[in-house]
Amino acid sequence: MKFKIIFGRILPLAIIILGELLVYYSLFKWLTSMFIWIEFVLRILSIFIVLNIIRTSRHISSDLMWIVIIMLFPMFGTIVYIFAGANLITGKTFYSIIKEEAKAKEYYKQDKEILDEVKTQNPNFTSELAFISNEGYPIYKNTDFSFYSPCEDGWKAMLEEMEKAEKYIFMEYFIIEEGTMWNAVLAILEKKVKQGVECRVMYDDMGSLNTLPSSYTKQLEKKGIKAISFNRVSPIVNTIMNHRDHRKIMVIDGKVAFSGGANLADEYINVKRIHGHWLDNIIRIKGEAVWSYLVMFLTNWNALRHEDISYTQYKYTFQNCKNKDGYIIPYADTPFDQELTGQSVYEDILNSANEYVYIMTPYLIIDSEMINTLIHTAKKGVDVRIIMPGIADKQIVHDIGTSYYAQLIEGGVKIYEYEPGFVHSKVFISDNKYATVGTINLDYRSLYLHFENGTLLYNASTIKDIYQNYVETLEKCKEITIKDTHMHFIKGFIISVIRIFAPML
Repeated sequence: MKFKIIFGRILPLAIIILGELLVYYSLFKWLTSMFIWIEFVLRILSIFIVLNIIRTSRHISSDLMWIVIIMLFPMFGTIVYIFAGANLITGKTFYSIIKEEAKAKEYYKQDKEILDEVKTQNPNFTSELAFISNEGYPIYKNTDFSFYSPCEDGWKAMLEEMEKAEKYIFMEYFIIEEGTMWNAVLAILEKKVKQGVECRVMYDDMGSLNTLPSSYTKQLEKKGIKAISFNRVSPIVNTIMNHRDHRKIMVIDGKVAFSGGANLADEYINVKRIHGHWLDNIIRIKGEAVWSYLVMFLTNWNALRHEDISYTQYKYTFQNCKNKDGYIIPYADTPFDQELTGQSVYEDILNSANEYVYIMTPYLIIDSEMINTLIHTAKKGVDVRIIMPGIADKQIVHDIGTSYYAQLIEGGVKIYEYEPGFVHSKVFISDNKYATVGTINLDYRSLYLHFENGTLLYNASTIKDIYQNYVETLEKCKEITIKDTHMHFIKGFIISVIRIFAPML
């Protein structure tokens, strides 16, 4: 299957894209040789574009890539920048998602009693909750939360809940790969469809580029499963392709939802081991907060398929909910938000911490603002720790991450690497009071470019389960020292150059 996908899909796509780039370059060379004034205009325009980027940028570290490209290659860089911007503005997918996100806002309803209760408990209404609430994501109380790490137990819980489905199973994942994990899920979907249960599957086309054939949605449709390949990879070069659906969401009957860091592929449950032991998490949510996950799913689904007049037809009304301890706030992150939701949640947790902030992330490609926040928090006397993979899944990306180690360690941040293998969890825990679990990596792609989701917990007893998992993981880690961060001059120079283009990795 892998061989068929590579030679039947990936290789032809790569050849077409390379040919397209050569055509663009040839056209550019012809225009500038035939019309001298075009070169002059582009050089002048490049100056104004760079100045405008500097003036309007909200995250200059990621925009530095464009500044360098335009300054080194004024004419070519300017054309590419203009083309990319025009492509983003005119993209059909872009407009559909923006329109559906505006519609979806009406479905996020905050229970005023819960909001007042939180404010009473904390008169200052801490920044994490205030920010999320002001972004339109409701704070819930009557919800059970379960944390599974590694993912094997979470996968079993997922299958058990799917078997109980009576009305629908909706799924949205970055990667689906045929194997033990996905085949077990698919078998239940096929059975449930025959029972009259509505099943929808949405996966990211780029994320599953080397795991599924291009015709996979048609294969699922033949089984009676509605399917969408999100933002299908196109041989036409465009910036819309750079915005991927990195979410992991499953909603069953509006009663239960699953999320976390795990995709649906065998390495996530350690059936297949390529990078040592794979450490990730799956979370299960039961109760009123499931509604927010459902709205997230239906937003992207209807942006591409336009079939639900109202989301409320899928809402489940809970009766006699027990008042579970603590609060839960599911939130979404999109590349079109005015606020950088994921990064803001992470920074707010760091800024409000008094005792500790424990972090797990598979990648560490961060801007100066996040670096300064991490170091500032550590210098306040807060115990800031980051667990990174001991075995890389993408060596160049891991090397870029390690290039931040020395600066962070010198600033008081403790860095650890998980020696048994690869850490894919995206977790922040602070002061036994806050925890967030989701899909958002500490890298440019997750923080700025992708569609992501997270789950914030506040004053919930289940935070101790996440904390305990972190402590147990720490026992299998090696602490990185300054001596470990020394890098050969040539390698250091190469990594420094590559960091400029990190937003594209």
